[in-house]
Amino acid sequence: MTEKNAHHQPEHPTEPAAAPDWEKRFRAPRVSLPEWAEDAPDRSLFVSNATGTYELYAWDRATGAQRQVTDRPNGTMDGVLTPDGRWIWWFDDTDGDEFGVWRRQPFDPATAGTEADATPAAPGTGTTPRAAGTGTTPERDSRDEPAAPGIPPAYPSGLALGRDGTAVVGCSTDEDGSTIHVLAPGGTPVEIYRHRESAGVGDLSHDGTLIAVEHTEHGDAMHSALRVVRPDGTTVAELDDTRGGKVELGLSVLGFAPVDGDTRLLVGHQRRGRWEPVVWDVASGEETDLAIELPGDVSAEWYPDGSALLIVHSFEARSELWRYDLATRSLIEVETPAGTVSEATARPDGSVEYLWSSAAHPPVVRSTTGAVVLDPPGAKAPESVPVTDVWVEGPGGRIHALVQRPAGEGPFPTVFEIHGGPTAHDRDSFTAGPAAWVDHGFAVVRVNYRGSTGYGREWTDALKHRVGLIELEDIAAVREWAVSSSLADPARLVLSGGSWGGYLTLLGLGTQPDAWAVGVAAVPVADYVTAYHDEMEALKSMDRTLLGGTPEEVPERYEASSPLTYVDAVRAPVYISAGLNDPRCPIQQVENYVNRLAARGAAHEVYRYDAGHGSLVVEERIKQVRLELDFAARHLR
Repeated sequence: MTEKNAHHQPEHPTEPAAAPDWEKRFRAPRVSLPEWAEDAPDRSLFVSNATGTYELYAWDRATGAQRQVTDRPNGTMDGVLTPDGRWIWWFDDTDGDEFGVWRRQPFDPATAGTEADATPAAPGTGTTPRAAGTGTTPERDSRDEPAAPGIPPAYPSGLALGRDGTAVVGCSTDEDGSTIHVLAPGGTPVEIYRHRESAGVGDLSHDGTLIAVEHTEHGDAMHSALRVVRPDGTTVAELDDTRGGKVELGLSVLGFAPVDGDTRLLVGHQRRGRWEPVVWDVASGEETDLAIELPGDVSAEWYPDGSALLIVHSFEARSELWRYDLATRSLIEVETPAGTVSEATARPDGSVEYLWSSAAHPPVVRSTTGAVVLDPPGAKAPESVPVTDVWVEGPGGRIHALVQRPAGEGPFPTVFEIHGGPTAHDRDSFTAGPAAWVDHGFAVVRVNYRGSTGYGREWTDALKHRVGLIELEDIAAVREWAVSSSLADPARLVLSGGSWGGYLTLLGLGTQPDAWAVGVAAVPVADYVTAYHDEMEALKSMDRTLLGGTPEEVPERYEASSPLTYVDAVRAPVYISAGLNDPRCPIQQVENYVNRLAARGAAHEVYRYDAGHGSLVVEERIKQVRLELDFAARHLR
């Protein structure tokens, strides 16, 4: 056994002169879709890896000025602008553990100490931003201050910021379950909601008089119900798609209409077997069915004047944009290239900005005006190879898989790269990890197994009770196709994945020991019972839904679905990486599995790093992929 531990990570990596393409893809500068302040649309916030770590950046579109907002060893991803654009809220956890508090700083550093707000500052509590593009580091100051004083540290569960400075803050802790607080300017937090099951803040109406809450008080963490309340917590309306007392269909908050006094709420529902929007007037109770006849899932957000909806249509691992006019009920396509739109937003001038990529082409933030919205400086990511679509008959229906092939003739050594979630799906989008395997001569197969989103409610909801085993049946069916079609060399098959994909990797190595030559599992569930007891509360709720109870209530299901149950049957060499501060797949349950491998002398390596559920540091991520590639090369002929 080999054990590796990481505790120090380079802050500002430089591109080696002869770096291979796969490393360049990770180091290439990336930006997220900029979020803009509703009442100050020239003020935007985005995430970038420009310094080698993913951090928040402020962008004043009027002047072109950009600056780095956060600078933390393990990165920062969660940030929100206030509607007036004066403040940036960001979530401050410890080394990726996802447990912490909200902080804020002025959008414009020149106004520090002059913004009119009753919330007291807390000098010395924040980080030191860097001036973007200048290479200089401003002196440490008191710009960062507690954004929600009086609300104790917690896992975040939604945040909505009002025009008058009111904040609605959702929290989750093991002790209290889900809570929601309202914090008025200069006041103290008032708790307006509490429940043991998962719940969170959905949105705050434009005039600040209504709060939409998503909750799972019925105990089904996969299908939320909605409640609209006033800032004092009194209920205005409820929406709960219940059948015979059991919630079978989910609802989601898509946003209140962006108009003062407008009580329309855009809601996602599954009443026709897929996700699609409906407009719900929470005051009258009237629902307006939009009847958008597009195959696959449909999501939506408001255009800034409330007259139309920006539709995101996802179908068979790809997506496109449409504009839906509410007055004429007409649907007009918004032209985008073939591939995946990861994020999109409508601007006040009617243009649409969106983050687009495909498996072959790196991501870019585009506008329907024809412009590239943000083009970060530095070398661009090398392209990869496109995906081809494969449909395989499985025990629960047709399974969609995405395949990338290296140059040459097969059969190839092949990686089954299994997605996490499980409520997610692989798409035709740019991903540096699979591209690295292709560069090393591997074919890559990604399977949207039962339990994945994107293929209708029944496909997603098929994942119940026989958790893990259902997904592996679909993966086995696609494996059989890959071998019989001469794509994959059966003696050189790698089962790999992260998070839920890492869980399926370990479970697959134990339940299908003859099928796989190597296993590579990142931040996995390895011992399901211990994971349940150690993980964050929201994931406990999800596990109770998936398995039908707690480990004490349905022990046989947890045993059947736990990789630890089958660890003695594992034959393939196993590589495992795990974050020391991971609240989703905690470290102790990984150690339990590793100890069992070590006790019988099974070939394995484990790499522990000082972060949470993955790393936001580019060089750390490159190191992890290099270790995975090296492990596979050493154990495959």
